[in-house]
Amino acid sequence: MLPLAQFQDYIEQQQLFANGSRILLAISGGKDSVLMLHLFKALGTDIGVAHCNFNLRADEAQRDEHFVKMLAQSLNLPFYVTHFDTKKYAEEHKISTQMAARALRYNWFEEIRVKYVYDFIALAHHQNDAVETVLINLVRGTGISGMHGILPKRAKLIRPLLFLNRTQINHIVETDNLEFVEDSSNLSSNYTRNKLRLEVIPHLKLINPNLERTFDKNIKRFAEIELFLKAQVEKLSNEIISIENDVSYISLEKIKILNPQKLLLFELLKPYNFIENVIEEIINSVDKQSGVKFYSFSHQATIDRKNLIISQIKSESQQHKLIHVKDLNFNFGNHHFRIHFANNLAIEISRNKIFVDESVLEFPLIIRNWQNGDKFIPLGMKGFKKISDYFIDEKVPLNLKSTIPILVNGNGEIIWITGMRQDNRYKLTKSTKKVAIFELEN
Repeated sequence: MLPLAQFQDYIEQQQLFANGSRILLAISGGKDSVLMLHLFKALGTDIGVAHCNFNLRADEAQRDEHFVKMLAQSLNLPFYVTHFDTKKYAEEHKISTQMAARALRYNWFEEIRVKYVYDFIALAHHQNDAVETVLINLVRGTGISGMHGILPKRAKLIRPLLFLNRTQINHIVETDNLEFVEDSSNLSSNYTRNKLRLEVIPHLKLINPNLERTFDKNIKRFAEIELFLKAQVEKLSNEIISIENDVSYISLEKIKILNPQKLLLFELLKPYNFIENVIEEIINSVDKQSGVKFYSFSHQATIDRKNLIISQIKSESQQHKLIHVKDLNFNFGNHHFRIHFANNLAIEISRNKIFVDESVLEFPLIIRNWQNGDKFIPLGMKGFKKISDYFIDEKVPLNLKSTIPILVNGNGEIIWITGMRQDNRYKLTKSTKKVAIFELEN
């Protein structure tokens, strides 16, 4: 029997949507999404069915599309379908097939939602998906937001099955004889999520048979902690950040007494888009000479005698720019750059071209002007050297120092003084499998 009362209670408790809302359902044809579809139909909600064919599983993908189409027609529901060349998109954007599929489907769902005037997009994630997401975030590194994993509601996305786990869903589908299709890729351990699902989580359940319930409680606690932190940061922001003419001022003395310092300063500066590595640099510079500058893609922070002064970057030109993995051609000021990737380890010596081990890059990269305090390890050397000293050694005229772009990794380390010298940490090694080639064309 469908758990309709529990379904309705969860929707109301989480305030997922109001009566009269139109909901677009993302239906793959698997057990989870099929159950969600039948629950919404039984509830009497105004719904439509959206299905993505990623063209990754040949005949199986066509089977899934046909099944979902027939299911929607049998229930007299609007049906929307699209086809993606997922592998081509992944290759063009230098991302994994999974990431490509995620980007493609969410963009398309939103297009359909807007075009056909739906209020929300419903996804069939359940408690086991939430457990897997938290574990993935922990393995890769995460902040508090990653600890609560999948939220029941985020913007126009809702997840009304988070009150159920996989065992419960399997039982309901079997008991109610609901027809579904099985995705064979779910049995493959080639994907991170599947590896956790098939190899790691079964061992964790030996320790705690109620793993899903425990994670569900933990996730709720972390979500509440995040809400509490946001409230405290907002209060703190009102107390220590003053704004005049769109310029923000934070007393250096107040930054020094923040506790925990890094966490609170990161949260305070989050609206200005400063990354974690830059926050560390700011903390390490509060007692140093004034005039040191730091950049995000949208703002500039300057250490003055008494304050950290934050202003918006009015123009992108020759200040700071993010380079995403898809940006194979980009300009910075009067300079034009190209990036391409290769498996061939052959290199050539040129000031205008560098060869980097692709595995050590953390996108988005940053291209920016030189800043006071910048240092790198010149190619072929072991110790750090200040770029200001390097410029002196190279006899770079003072007026040209600020015109030389600096390529920076996503972790804050300098990769290349463009047109001059690469950092030794980013050279090719015997273990290099894929090469990223950066070229300054003019």
